Amino acid sequence: MPTEAGNALAARLTPLLAETRAALQDAANSQADVRGLLKLNVTGAVMIDILPPVIDRFLTLHPQVRVEIMVDDRLVDIVAAGCDAGIRYGEHLAQDMIAVPVGPPLQRLAYAAAPSYLAKHPTISGPRELAAHAAIRLRFSSGALVAWEFERGDELLTVDPPSRLTIGVDAAPAAIASARAGHGVIATFQNWLDPYFENGSLQPILPEWWPTFEGPQLYFSRRFVPAPLRAFIDFVVSQRKSSGRDDA
Repeated sequence: MPTEAGNALAARLTPLLAETRAALQDAANSQADVRGLLKLNVTGAVMIDILPPVIDRFLTLHPQVRVEIMVDDRLVDIVAAGCDAGIRYGEHLAQDMIAVPVGPPLQRLAYAAAPSYLAKHPTISGPRELAAHAAIRLRFSSGALVAWEFERGDELLTVDPPSRLTIGVDAAPAAIASARAGHGVIATFQNWLDPYFENGSLQPILPEWWPTFEGPQLYFSRRFVPAPLRAFIDFVVSQRKSSGRDDA
């Protein structure tokens, strides 16, 4: 086991080794041929339908780049974790970090239940009534439950219904499947639920109360931008401009 002095030494050397790796990668790259490893630490929320198509297009554009994705819903020190960049939602970042929007500029927290569930329970006309319904709750690895928040105009509400089924955020598709099977009301990203709204297996609940929040951000240290990361940042920015999102 390392001593206290050894741990302190490792903590000081980790950023230096990361910058050394970046310098070596840069030396092996030219503007026309980017190569090397891009290592990202991301929240699982972007792995359903936001990040995969971005990575797909990026790999096609840069065939010599390798990508490794660590999925973790905690905000971590990306340099200490050996990563080049992270993707998170709205967390407070260190002063030397830069954030670039990636994916949709805005997202919504949506509420839904299966037609079979709604047919057996009273009509839901307001957020507070959800306290009496079966809730399918998502839990972060920190132990905190995803908050059930509501917003309409200047009115803000939080409801904390007892959970009939609780599932970790990394297994959100299983929670959605339980909602579709009629086991209760679920609250999660609207973009995750849209396909089921379209096919009728879920119905929206109180859409006029769904809160809006900023989309995910790619964050990285201004002191540590290896060539694969620089190429990824340029790609993300160009994709936003081409989709008309550069003003978000």
